[in-house]
Amino acid sequence: MSQSARQLLDRIRDEVADEHGENRFVPLVEAGTAPLTSIGALAAEESRIVPGDWRSFLTLAANADDPAARGFFTSLAQGEGLVLPLLDPLARKAGVDPAKYRYRPGCQAYASYVAWLALNTEPAVAAVAMLTNFAAWGEYCGRISTGLRAHYGFEPEDTAFFDFFATPVPELEQQGVDAVQAGLDAGIDFSSAVEHVRLLQGYELMFWNTLADAA
Repeated sequence: MSQSARQLLDRIRDEVADEHGENRFVPLVEAGTAPLTSIGALAAEESRIVPGDWRSFLTLAANADDPAARGFFTSLAQGEGLVLPLLDPLARKAGVDPAKYRYRPGCQAYASYVAWLALNTEPAVAAVAMLTNFAAWGEYCGRISTGLRAHYGFEPEDTAFFDFFATPVPELEQQGVDAVQAGLDAGIDFSSAVEHVRLLQGYELMFWNTLADAA
């Protein structure tokens, strides 16, 4: 019996769960011990990551033959466009001028791998990597938002970037599941998907822990 997209995603999530260690940055923000400038660094790093991911998602949408994958990556690209204007004021509130900031390789590796996926994988396979990464990223953003308001005097408008990603969007997730299912139905080879997920999650953790090391 062939597996469904949900079964594939659940299996891969189980296989890579807790493989890369702990996020050391988010607990610092939750405790109020991370320096404010580390939040500015996060925003500055994202000001380079978001445009890159935006282009990568548009590339994946353009490469997709199936309407489900095309719609999924188009939606992701639209989200990047919505959050990009939120980053400069966030960085400046935290005391960092993005124009003078020096990017860290450990923070930029994630976006580089997303670009690699856009150029080297089937969009349906790339969708698996993005979907499995959503839950952790959204959870981390929610915890940072809470910590910033509790310990750093941030108002809701100041945490809008994090709140955007922390808010579940079931319709978007379903778009992604539909893209994976269409790929399975078309006979696309998903054997590389678990490795892409493993690497993408590893690069995301590298992003957070690079910030922690510099805090």
